Amino acid sequence: MDLEQEAASIQLEVDTLKSADIAGHCNKLLETQEQISKCEDNLKKLKEQERILSEQTIPEAMQAAGISMLKLKDGSAVEVFPFYAAKIPASKQDEAFTWLRDNGYGDIIKNNVTLTFGKAEDNVAKSLFMDLRNKGHNVVQKEKVEAMTLKAFVKEQVKNGQEIPMDLFGVYVANKTKLTKKE
Repeated sequence: MDLEQEAASIQLEVDTLKSADIAGHCNKLLETQEQISKCEDNLKKLKEQERILSEQTIPEAMQAAGISMLKLKDGSAVEVFPFYAAKIPASKQDEAFTWLRDNGYGDIIKNNVTLTFGKAEDNVAKSLFMDLRNKGHNVVQKEKVEAMTLKAFVKEQVKNGQEIPMDLFGVYVANKTKLTKKE
């Protein structure tokens, strides 16, 4: 008997109770995902409310009352203090760095020197690294495997049945369920 005839002769039986059970689990998963989404949206709103209260409402009320600190009956205290944040826009980086250097603050600018080598240039990279270090330069060498490259390597090895040190690579293999809502 050839494969086509054998496949045609096999009758599949579907256990409708088990199918209904699976469908019920899938519906429960969808409901849980919707609840998480609503919670995340609510969390964003709460964080914005917190920011407004912390950075605007309370400082303005305390300033209007002429106080910078308030102790409450339960022993807790409310205090308003300055908060600072800074970020140099990429479009202004050269200008900002020039200003810092011209005004004697150039030492806060850190220079990271990176040199990229090709796949077959390990020996050249190591030699240059050691040469710079021997000349007294504070050289930092960081070696890494990109996350996506490692993932692809592990996937390929596992699919091909090759043994690799799973613990060494922190490999986790599992089945995941993805459900897409019907529009």
